[in-house]
Amino acid sequence: MRDYLWIFRKFNEHGIRYVVVGGIAMNLHGVPRMTYDLDVLLDLKDDNLRAFLSLLKSWGFKPKVPVDIMDFADGAKREEWIRDKNMKAFNLVNPGWAISEIDVIIDAPVDYEEAKKGMTRIALEDVAVPLISAGGLIKMKEAAGRKQDKSDILAIKGLSHEKG
Repeated sequence: MRDYLWIFRKFNEHGIRYVVVGGIAMNLHGVPRMTYDLDVLLDLKDDNLRAFLSLLKSWGFKPKVPVDIMDFADGAKREEWIRDKNMKAFNLVNPGWAISEIDVIIDAPVDYEEAKKGMTRIALEDVAVPLISAGGLIKMKEAAGRKQDKSDILAIKGLSHEKG
Protein backbone atom coordinates (compact mmCIF):
# COMPACT_ATOMS: atom_id res chain seq x y z
CA MET A 1 0.00 0.00 0.00
CA ARG A 2 1.32 3.44 -0.93
CA ASP A 3 0.75 5.32 2.29
CA TYR A 4 2.90 7.89 4.07
CA LEU A 5 5.09 5.22 5.61
CA TRP A 6 5.71 3.63 2.20
CA ILE A 7 6.66 7.05 0.76
CA PHE A 8 9.05 7.80 3.66
CA ARG A 9 10.64 4.36 3.25
CA LYS A 10 11.19 4.97 -0.48
CA PHE A 11 12.60 8.46 0.16
CA ASN A 12 15.07 6.93 2.62
CA GLU A 13 15.98 4.05 0.29
CA HIS A 14 16.75 6.57 -2.48
CA GLY A 15 18.79 8.80 -0.16
CA ILE A 16 16.42 11.76 -0.46
CA ARG A 17 17.28 14.47 2.05
CA TYR A 18 13.98 15.81 3.40
CA VAL A 19 12.19 16.98 6.52
CA VAL A 20 8.46 16.39 7.10
CA VAL A 21 6.45 19.56 7.79
CA GLY A 22 2.76 20.56 7.58
CA GLY A 23 -0.22 18.45 8.62
CA ILE A 24 1.66 15.15 8.79
CA ALA A 25 4.24 16.82 11.04
CA MET A 26 1.35 17.92 13.26
CA ASN A 27 0.20 14.29 13.50
CA LEU A 28 3.71 13.04 14.23
CA HIS A 29 4.06 15.64 17.00
CA GLY A 30 0.89 14.20 18.56
CA VAL A 31 -1.79 16.59 17.30
CA PRO A 32 -4.64 14.82 15.49
CA ARG A 33 -5.24 16.69 12.27
CA MET A 34 -6.86 15.64 8.99
CA THR A 35 -4.63 16.11 5.98
CA TYR A 36 -4.59 14.59 2.54
CA ASP A 37 -1.20 15.73 1.34
CA LEU A 38 2.42 15.44 2.33
CA ASP A 39 4.47 18.61 2.87
CA VAL A 40 8.26 18.43 2.87
CA LEU A 41 11.27 20.67 2.94
CA LEU A 42 13.99 19.36 0.64
CA ASP A 43 17.71 19.86 0.47
CA LEU A 44 17.75 21.92 -2.74
CA LYS A 45 21.16 20.69 -3.90
CA ASP A 46 21.09 19.44 -7.49
CA ASP A 47 21.73 15.75 -6.74
CA ASN A 48 18.93 15.61 -4.18
CA LEU A 49 16.43 17.46 -6.38
CA ARG A 50 17.16 15.24 -9.38
CA ALA A 51 16.74 12.09 -7.27
CA PHE A 52 13.51 13.35 -5.70
CA LEU A 53 11.97 14.56 -8.97
CA SER A 54 12.96 11.41 -10.86
CA LEU A 55 11.42 9.26 -8.14
CA LEU A 56 8.14 11.18 -8.12
CA LYS A 57 8.04 11.23 -11.91
CA SER A 58 8.48 7.43 -11.90
CA TRP A 59 5.46 7.25 -9.57
CA GLY A 60 3.35 9.26 -12.04
CA PHE A 61 3.35 12.58 -10.15
CA LYS A 62 3.13 15.76 -12.21
CA PRO A 63 3.30 19.44 -11.31
CA LYS A 64 -0.06 21.05 -10.62
CA VAL A 65 1.06 24.00 -12.76
CA PRO A 66 1.84 23.48 -16.48
CA VAL A 67 5.62 23.07 -16.30
CA ASP A 68 7.97 20.15 -16.78
CA ILE A 69 8.61 18.39 -13.46
CA MET A 70 12.37 18.68 -13.92
CA ASP A 71 12.11 22.50 -14.20
CA PHE A 72 11.98 22.56 -10.41
CA ALA A 73 15.64 21.54 -10.35
CA ASP A 74 16.55 24.85 -12.00
CA GLY A 75 17.37 27.30 -9.19
CA ALA A 76 16.82 30.36 -11.40
CA LYS A 77 13.34 29.15 -12.34
CA ARG A 78 12.47 28.47 -8.69
CA GLU A 79 13.54 32.00 -7.76
CA GLU A 80 11.48 33.39 -10.64
CA TRP A 81 8.42 31.42 -9.53
CA ILE A 82 8.81 32.72 -5.96
CA ARG A 83 9.39 36.31 -7.10
CA ASP A 84 6.96 36.58 -10.03
CA LYS A 85 4.29 34.01 -9.20
CA ASN A 86 4.40 34.24 -5.39
CA MET A 87 4.92 30.48 -5.29
CA LYS A 88 5.15 29.05 -1.77
CA ALA A 89 5.23 25.37 -2.68
CA PHE A 90 5.85 23.20 -5.71
CA ASN A 91 2.74 21.03 -5.85
CA LEU A 92 3.02 17.56 -7.34
CA VAL A 93 -0.14 15.56 -7.94
CA ASN A 94 -1.14 12.04 -8.84
CA PRO A 95 -4.93 11.56 -8.69
CA GLY A 96 -4.47 7.78 -8.81
CA TRP A 97 -2.92 7.69 -5.35
CA ALA A 98 -4.65 8.02 -1.97
CA ILE A 99 -1.96 10.55 -1.05
CA SER A 100 -2.55 12.47 -4.24
CA GLU A 101 -0.47 15.56 -3.47
CA ILE A 102 3.11 16.07 -2.36
CA ASP A 103 4.13 19.68 -1.74
CA VAL A 104 7.74 20.85 -1.64
CA ILE A 105 7.76 24.03 0.44
CA ILE A 106 10.07 26.56 -1.24
CA ASP A 107 9.26 29.93 0.32
CA ALA A 108 9.01 29.68 4.09
CA PRO A 109 10.73 31.19 7.13
CA VAL A 110 12.39 27.82 7.77
CA ASP A 111 14.43 26.21 5.01
CA TYR A 112 15.83 22.69 4.86
CA GLU A 113 19.16 23.61 6.47
CA GLU A 114 17.50 25.31 9.44
CA ALA A 115 14.93 22.53 9.81
CA LYS A 116 17.68 19.89 9.69
CA LYS A 117 19.46 21.46 12.67
CA GLY A 118 16.45 21.08 14.97
CA MET A 119 14.79 18.00 13.49
CA THR A 120 14.27 14.73 15.24
CA ARG A 121 14.09 11.31 13.63
CA ILE A 122 11.13 9.36 14.81
CA ALA A 123 10.72 5.65 14.22
CA LEU A 124 7.54 4.51 12.52
CA GLU A 125 7.77 0.75 12.33
CA ASP A 126 11.14 0.25 10.61
CA VAL A 127 11.33 3.72 9.03
CA ALA A 128 13.24 6.71 10.45
CA VAL A 129 11.24 9.83 9.59
CA PRO A 130 12.96 13.24 9.74
CA LEU A 131 10.51 15.53 11.54
CA ILE A 132 10.69 19.31 11.91
CA SER A 133 10.94 20.55 15.49
CA ALA A 134 7.85 21.95 17.20
CA GLY A 135 9.51 25.39 17.19
CA GLY A 136 10.24 25.20 13.46
CA LEU A 137 6.70 24.08 12.73
CA ILE A 138 5.29 26.97 14.79
CA LYS A 139 7.50 29.40 12.88
CA MET A 140 6.20 28.09 9.55
CA LYS A 141 2.58 28.16 10.72
CA GLU A 142 2.92 31.72 12.05
CA ALA A 143 4.18 32.87 8.65
CA ALA A 144 1.33 31.13 6.79
CA GLY A 145 -1.25 32.72 9.11
CA ARG A 146 -4.32 30.81 7.94
CA LYS A 147 -7.13 30.03 10.37
CA GLN A 148 -6.08 26.35 10.51
CA ASP A 149 -2.47 27.38 11.19
CA LYS A 150 -3.54 29.48 14.17
CA SER A 151 -5.38 26.47 15.62
CA ASP A 152 -2.35 24.27 14.92
CA ILE A 153 -0.06 26.68 16.79
CA LEU A 154 -2.29 26.59 19.85
CA ALA A 155 -2.36 22.80 19.73
CA ILE A 156 1.43 22.52 19.46
CA LYS A 157 1.97 25.00 22.27
CA GLY A 158 -0.58 23.04 24.35
CA LEU A 159 1.46 19.88 23.90
CA SER A 160 4.62 21.70 24.99
CA HIS A 161 2.79 23.00 28.07
CA GLU A 162 1.57 19.50 28.95
CA LYS A 163 5.12 18.11 28.74
CA GLY A 164 6.63 20.93 30.80
